Amino acid sequence: MKITFLPTLILALFMASCHKDVPQGPPSSVHHATPYKITIPKGFPTLLNIPADNPMTVEGVELGRYLYYDGRFCGKPDTLMSCATCHQQQHAFMNGIGYAHGVTGIQTGHIMLPHVNMVFNSTAYTWFGLVSPQNPDYQIPHGYGGNLEDVVYLVITLTNECHSDTNACKTAIQNIPIYPPMFKAAFGTETVTFKNIARAIAQFVRTLISANSKFDKYIRNEVSLTQQELRGYNIFNTETGDCFHCHGTILFTTNGFYNNAKDSVFTDPDDYYSVTHNPLDIGAYKAPTLRNIAITGPYMHDGRFTTLDQVIDFYSSGLVNSPYVSPMMLKIGTGGAQLVPSQKADLKAFLYTLTDSTFITNPSFSKPAGLP
Repeated sequence: MKITFLPTLILALFMASCHKDVPQGPPSSVHHATPYKITIPKGFPTLLNIPADNPMTVEGVELGRYLYYDGRFCGKPDTLMSCATCHQQQHAFMNGIGYAHGVTGIQTGHIMLPHVNMVFNSTAYTWFGLVSPQNPDYQIPHGYGGNLEDVVYLVITLTNECHSDTNACKTAIQNIPIYPPMFKAAFGTETVTFKNIARAIAQFVRTLISANSKFDKYIRNEVSLTQQELRGYNIFNTETGDCFHCHGTILFTTNGFYNNAKDSVFTDPDDYYSVTHNPLDIGAYKAPTLRNIAITGPYMHDGRFTTLDQVIDFYSSGLVNSPYVSPMMLKIGTGGAQLVPSQKADLKAFLYTLTDSTFITNPSFSKPAGLP
């Protein structure tokens, strides 16, 4: 039995190997896009906020750049509003005027925040942390746990922004001839989904890294700071100026939320307290990055200060006490840091070293030439 079975088995295997043109099942559906590697600048955090199911790819980033700038993104034929309408490269992806207005003319609750170095932020987004893994009141629409992908959903749906819906958005993009092939290259299908729209835009925003200011070149031993700039750096980084507690990292923000002693009466329904329901967070807002601060005014969540001089004056002698002031505001007892005019000038000179001219002119971040 064994002797006659073995030759039969060998013959069958041989015949099967000869029929190479016989279909072996459907072709693999695995999609292979080109990996996009983010180069981490010197001194920057090594932890990158990139969801496991939205890896960075060259095709995804390019698609996201198109969508970021495309005014048809809202899905409304009578308006052209895109992410770049309010986040303009020449202003370090802020808008230069503060408040913005949505397609229906409704003003945003707070001024714009710049889109910069967001791949290094793993805490929360918006001035009051609305999009955050820690926000139990925010229903995450796509399961990203409060990440950049969910911010895109907000942009589409908020009445003071696009005031649209995901179906209108994806239908509009599906019907623009350039996009189905781009979605195919990025995600393996020409069928446009809002989830992939959000993924692509989030990928592009994660590439917006600013790390080539004069200060960065100083850190890399490429240039020297002037004596005035060095004095300002010392004021910034010590209790003299009391700036470093909220802005002292290489990102020039902790990405935390603080009541920085602007007011004693609080009526804004959208502060950090509205997310945490912790009374200690009344009047608290995100500490924005100070990178490119010279070109991202006006300042504070409500744009109350139009110049850096006004901001420095406020922290020097304009602090307002209340039960909710952050413990980080060590100078609250004296109303501010009480800087003399020369110290204010030195601090301002240092803040100007944080301007990154290559960031605001980088063609990889600019509007694609092929868009109308």
